[in-house]
Amino acid sequence: MKKYVCQTCGYIYDPAAGDPDNGIAPGTDFNDIPDDWTCPVCGVPKSDFVEV
Repeated sequence: MKKYVCQTCGYIYDPAAGDPDNGIAPGTDFNDIPDDWTCPVCGVPKSDFVEV
């Protein structure tokens, strides 16, 4: 699975780790995250992430 980076703050979404603090289980592919998910660091929308 591919990693994605927030273009605003540099946070990297790693599917192996997920984002459990915000309801995204480890092993969740970025494309399977709900569209209303936001960056856990700076709050920008999922659409502001790009593939690493």
